[in-house]
This record gives sequence, structure tokens and C-alpha cells, in this order.
Amino acid sequence: MRISALPLTFVAVLLAGSAHAEGEGRYRMEKTETGFIRLDTTSGDVSLCREQEGQIVCRMAADERAAFEKELDLLTRRVEALEKGGTTALTDAKPSLPTDEEIDRTMSVMEKMMQRFMGIVKNLEEGGEDAAPGKDTDPQKT
Repeated sequence: MRISALPLTFVAVLLAGSAHAEGEGRYRMEKTETGFIRLDTTSGDVSLCREQEGQIVCRMAADERAAFEKELDLLTRRVEALEKGGTTALTDAKPSLPTDEEIDRTMSVMEKMMQRFMGIVKNLEEGGEDAAPGKDTDPQKT
């Protein structure tokens, strides 16, 4: 016997209501002609279960299975793309070394800063009140 989606949804609603009313656990199982229906009273998910080799084996309902298959297919394609060497945030994060021009420009700026700093230190040691070399001693006032 095949169970259609509408009666299955109706059964799920009935089971959820009775499970909450009785204060039972998260899952509720009801016997059907072909096995059991397991209802997750928290999420409302319904699984079809059968007894096989002394154990109860549950399978997802058709709608849930389709969503699972779609997500699995999406993840499989993403893994394959990563394995082929596609660019990702991890591969783009590797820093590149600076060029010689960038190093020379940085060193020039640092050299100027050190010269000015040493000029200030020299003036302080001599007891002079002059500012750094190359700067006016008095600010422009208006």
C-alpha cells in the first residue's frame, strides 16, 4: 500500500497533537499496515519505518529525501570544483612579496623619519629649542 503526501501530513499533525498532549518524548511512532510512521514532534519531520532483521529501519519521506538529494548534489559539485583547483578564499589569502620598488619606497620613507627623529634628539641634547630640521620654529598665526 502506498501512502500519499496529504494523508501523511494529516497523520503527522494528528500525531504531533497527541504527542504534545500526552507529554511524551521527541519522537512518536504509530503502527501502519506496512510498518511504522515516526514523527519528530519538535521539527514535524515524518519518516517511514520498517522492521528488518530485528531492528527498526527508518527512511525519510519523499519530500525530505528530495531536499536531501538536492543538497548532497550541490555539496558534491562544490567539492569537485575545489579539488580541480578553483580559486577560493583560502587560496587567495596567500600574501605576495613586495616588489623592489615598494621596498625602496618604504626604506626611503623610514630613512626620512629616522633623520628627523635624530635631528630632534640632537637638538634636545644640545639644549636648543629648535624644531626638527627643515621646519619653521614658529607656527603661522593669523
